[in-house]
Amino acid sequence: MASETNTGPMLGQRHVQTFLLFLSIVVNYIAKFNAGVAVVAMTNAESTNPNFPEYNWNEMERSYILSSFFWGYIMTQFLGGWLCRRYGARLTMFVSTIGSALLVLLVPFCVSWGGWQVYCAIRVCMGIFQGLMFPCVHAHLANWCPVSERNRLGALANTGIDCGTLLAMFVSGQVAASSMGWPGIFYISCAVGVLWCVAWWIFGADTPKQSRFISKEELYYIESSISENTKEEDTKEVLKIPVPWKAILTSLPFWALFLVRCTQSWGYSTLQAEIPAYMNGVLLMEMKSNALFSALPYLASWIMAFVYVIVADILLTNGTLTITGIRKTFSSVASWLPALSLIGLSFLDSNQKTLAIILMTASVGINAGATIGSALNTIDLSPNHAGILMGIVNTGANVVPILTPLLVGLIVKNEQDRVEWQVVFIISAVIFFLGNLFYIWFGRMVNQPWNAADFLEQHQEGHNQEAGQAGKVNSKALEARQNEGLD
Repeated sequence: MASETNTGPMLGQRHVQTFLLFLSIVVNYIAKFNAGVAVVAMTNAESTNPNFPEYNWNEMERSYILSSFFWGYIMTQFLGGWLCRRYGARLTMFVSTIGSALLVLLVPFCVSWGGWQVYCAIRVCMGIFQGLMFPCVHAHLANWCPVSERNRLGALANTGIDCGTLLAMFVSGQVAASSMGWPGIFYISCAVGVLWCVAWWIFGADTPKQSRFISKEELYYIESSISENTKEEDTKEVLKIPVPWKAILTSLPFWALFLVRCTQSWGYSTLQAEIPAYMNGVLLMEMKSNALFSALPYLASWIMAFVYVIVADILLTNGTLTITGIRKTFSSVASWLPALSLIGLSFLDSNQKTLAIILMTASVGINAGATIGSALNTIDLSPNHAGILMGIVNTGANVVPILTPLLVGLIVKNEQDRVEWQVVFIISAVIFFLGNLFYIWFGRMVNQPWNAADFLEQHQEGHNQEAGQAGKVNSKALEARQNEGLD
């Protein structure tokens, strides 16, 4: 009978690292998405606390504020992947989070004299810092997750997206309506970011071997699990492995992942950034109840993320579905059902508040399956280049949130006009559907040939052999022609 694998403590350092990654996403998403509530509070003081300044920003200016974060965010995705390979996730993520946390603190002090323009500038700079984060998250997961636990731990870390968005919506609304007013949103966002940085600097480690707290049993379990799934020559340090750019950029499975992440980002970001304005304008809800119901979809999303993790574990353990079946099934559920919900939502008005809230909650909650469905596919395709792949994918996926608020600003001239919002939601539903269709057809969930550490060397050797054979053929042909001439 085979001996049972010693995986180390029940709650080991791989779980600590996963929890820290979860918290890093939470605190950064609080700073990232508090603007959806803050902008409404800053332009409509009567709906929150009238004792604080109110600004007369129009819909287009508000759209600039909401999208400006992503102007900076897309600039540092590649840089995040490179810095993580060069300096490790521990230092890179620390710099990313502390920079964003200190910048968010500037908003209440600077917006009074700089207006919406300085708010945009601050959010651009925040985006530059936060753009370093997600490439590091995926590279860190590839270093720390045993192969059998990669799906579970990766999905648990990424539930920080839902939790962070939930807290950004709910807590920001409650704080804005309290005695702290809308400036309190920024004070709290800064504080939680700084606290995370302290914890990360103490407990974070780039690899299991570098951790001061890991047991020998857990270290052996993680390293042996990763090496068993990889050729021996592929286990050298990621830093020393050259990036096969041409192979990556001509890989159809990679582009299937890229497209589905962009289209899912379109639908998700439309709801994420615009729910407070939609509920305030079309559903005629006050900020305090608006904040509660704006947060409700993300509570559902957070809960559903755990449901998806449990279901995926059961299906994989029982052999009911392969990892390919899991990814494509969950991605389809997470894309196509929200697409239908968005279409239904677009036909509702203030007389159907309850149904509208149910559909929004269902749409965002079901979309939580996109984490297992596609977000972790970077590690499937190439553990060695997961950070680089995430940098490329996240660049494209975060160009989208720049465009969606601007599109809303162009289409929605009157935020109380249901028909204008209808156009916005139907466009998102169509994009949701088409992107996932491409992923089903061309997506792959296995290590690609270009993941190999010696891929470029083998490729070069192949070229040299072909050139050598061609040279031999040419020399023989030349010799034959010379012999013919002599004859």
